[in-house]
Amino acid sequence: MTMQEVAPGLWRLPLQRLDSINVYLLGDVLVDSGMRWAAGRLLRALEGRTIVAHAVTHAHFDHQGATHAVCERLAVPLYCGAGDRAALETGDLTRVLPRSRPLLALLSRRLGGPAHLVDRTLRDGDEVGGFTVIETPGHTPGHLAFWRESDGALVLGDVLFHRNPLTMRRALQEPFRMATLDPSRNRESARRLAELGPSVVCFGHGPPLRDGERFAEFVSSLPRD
Repeated sequence: MTMQEVAPGLWRLPLQRLDSINVYLLGDVLVDSGMRWAAGRLLRALEGRTIVAHAVTHAHFDHQGATHAVCERLAVPLYCGAGDRAALETGDLTRVLPRSRPLLALLSRRLGGPAHLVDRTLRDGDEVGGFTVIETPGHTPGHLAFWRESDGALVLGDVLFHRNPLTMRRALQEPFRMATLDPSRNRESARRLAELGPSVVCFGHGPPLRDGERFAEFVSSLPRD
């Protein structure tokens, strides 16, 4: 795995082939951690780097799987959105999933990480690693994005995908409906982010997008419920 600098002080680390799962460094803050089995690879990739905190965009197994291992090994605090705190602290990731999703519940138990206490709940306007926190609920109740106005860099987690992590098809798309608690609210979050006019958009799934107009056009095409 090779760290890739997307913008000054913003690094991307693809944990799986074809950028299907990404984690990021915002200065000295690690954002997301991939699945449980990626813990060793992630920690090796972080060797020699100063990490002062770990934040998660949301409490799905492919974003918090190695979180406990990272926080324990590096002795750093954990940050998240208020709506996802209980899922992280209990290890019951089904708390942020739509009901009646037995397959997702099974995957969450097998691939998600153990419970870990949250040190700080992030809210709109908080600063993390030189980025501003934006609450973006919908995919999960406490989903977060990170925005840097000075150069238009945006890390949006799973508000949108830029690669389908199952088919590997590269394209802008909404996150899987079966894993999204409130699709309508997620679209509202996407519209809020598009209004910022980002110059580079970083996704949990897929490569960065350096075409803000294309991003805005896609978001504007989403249905309004």
